[in-house]
Amino acid sequence: MAGAGLRAAARRWLLCGDHGGPRASSFAPSCPGCGPPGPSAPYPGTPRSAPSPAPAGGADPGAHLWARYQDMRKLVHDLLPPEVCSLLNPAAIYANNEISLRDVEIYGFDYDYTLAQYADALHPEIFNAARDILVEHYKYPEGIRKYDYNPSFAIRGLHYDIQKSLLMKIDAFHYVQLGTAYRGLQPVPDEEVIDLYGGTQHIPLYQMSGFYGKGPSIKQFMDIFSLPEMALLSCVVDHFLGHGLEFDQAHLYKDVTDAIRDVHVKGLMYQWIERDMEKYILRGDETFAVLSRLVDHGKQLFLITNSPFSFVDKGMRHMVGPDWRQLFDVVIVQADKPSFFTDRRKPFRKLDEKGSLHWDRITRLEKGKIYRQGNLFDFLRLTEWRGPRVLYFGDHLYSDLADLMLRHGWRTGAIIPELEREIRIINTEQYMHSLTWQQALTGLLERMQTYQDAESQQVLAAWMKERQELRYITKALFNAQFGSIFRTFHNPTYFSRRLVRFSDLYMASLSCLLNYRVDFTFYPRRTPLQHEAPLWMDQLCTGCMKTPFLGDMAHIR
Repeated sequence: MAGAGLRAAARRWLLCGDHGGPRASSFAPSCPGCGPPGPSAPYPGTPRSAPSPAPAGGADPGAHLWARYQDMRKLVHDLLPPEVCSLLNPAAIYANNEISLRDVEIYGFDYDYTLAQYADALHPEIFNAARDILVEHYKYPEGIRKYDYNPSFAIRGLHYDIQKSLLMKIDAFHYVQLGTAYRGLQPVPDEEVIDLYGGTQHIPLYQMSGFYGKGPSIKQFMDIFSLPEMALLSCVVDHFLGHGLEFDQAHLYKDVTDAIRDVHVKGLMYQWIERDMEKYILRGDETFAVLSRLVDHGKQLFLITNSPFSFVDKGMRHMVGPDWRQLFDVVIVQADKPSFFTDRRKPFRKLDEKGSLHWDRITRLEKGKIYRQGNLFDFLRLTEWRGPRVLYFGDHLYSDLADLMLRHGWRTGAIIPELEREIRIINTEQYMHSLTWQQALTGLLERMQTYQDAESQQVLAAWMKERQELRYITKALFNAQFGSIFRTFHNPTYFSRRLVRFSDLYMASLSCLLNYRVDFTFYPRRTPLQHEAPLWMDQLCTGCMKTPFLGDMAHIR
């Protein structure tokens, strides 16, 4: 009975995510019929062997280790339930911090990629326009025009070392994930990366990058608009290196970022979206449903965006209708975030219907009116909307959320469109089998490293190689170059660290709110700290402290 209870606990371990995997506040339907490959097919070079006890004197230690390996393969096979597929719901809201919507009286929103979700078709337009600006206005080589936008190259959250022309993925502990450093479009060997940083994978971000990810020598690309910027930057570097052209890394970086900025400043992106809103704006009807539902339940709404009024007005008319401003108690455009949250000097100015500025002093913020710039300190003084009564949603962890959570105590919600695709990958049979076996194999490696004879060391080396191959397979499921935006091989990414720090909730789109009552309470899953979960999954399954595996390590005490 005890063994059955422990196996049930292990099954819950798989289903509930208490192993440090993704956490969900709701479940999707199960996927019947999914099942892992049979345990009888070992990996290449693996002998078929029946389970056996620990080797007695004179027994073959290599055979013993392979027997443990086969036992583990069978154990993982037997424990993976059919419902493990489609376990997570892409439309769920995920909680980093406990929050009850019953206590939230005021809802605030960013516009771009929050109220208005944009199609990926916008990215090649930004890339092409900035590429042509480089050639025509910055006099870059014509050969750059041969490059097209590759949507599969980069992911959000990457860091760029300006002086080294290095695009890379960094984990929560400031270490580069080896195999994810690129110069131009070519991977940089791990040995070279380590050599570039003085014999270590560690990047001293506190010396090289600022709070908002914009340091003197390293920048973090945090918003979705940065995807075409990273692609263009990599293509231009690739062209210069491929043709043996000398260049100053800092100048090239600045020119590319200025070209991308010009696309926004000159209003090109606004023009594309306004010409074909059906093509570029997604889920407009769902945005209308979210806003209407909140107003119907007596909530107050406000909008703070960096976009100009004419652009926001056309988009909101498309999604919500001509009376969209009646849903909002306060509307602020061209706010200049993140300085809006920290700089007290810029006053609010009122805009008329034609976008002309008024010169009168603002003593109150009126419903139905439009305001430009301003600052959060005047906003708090005029509205008295303070503390956890306010929940603000945005897509940029730094520009939208960081200051509000750290300095002002607002509750925050991060919109992460990539979450939907990543969860669908996590729900696949291939991912779940790969990850579960990888974890079990890691547990074997940790315990069996006590075998120091030559034959055992060869076995352990084979396991280590297999583990590394599994890690690369799992990484490539998300993105061939950089993997998941949320994890390195094992650790959370630097992006994930910021997401947890600056958001109470996160979700793929604002429409996820429609799946919950307006008084719903979100509870974060209690994921164990390392000292709270000392056992690997297989130890839990096979009898906890009674497992013979623990006996193998008893002498370490």
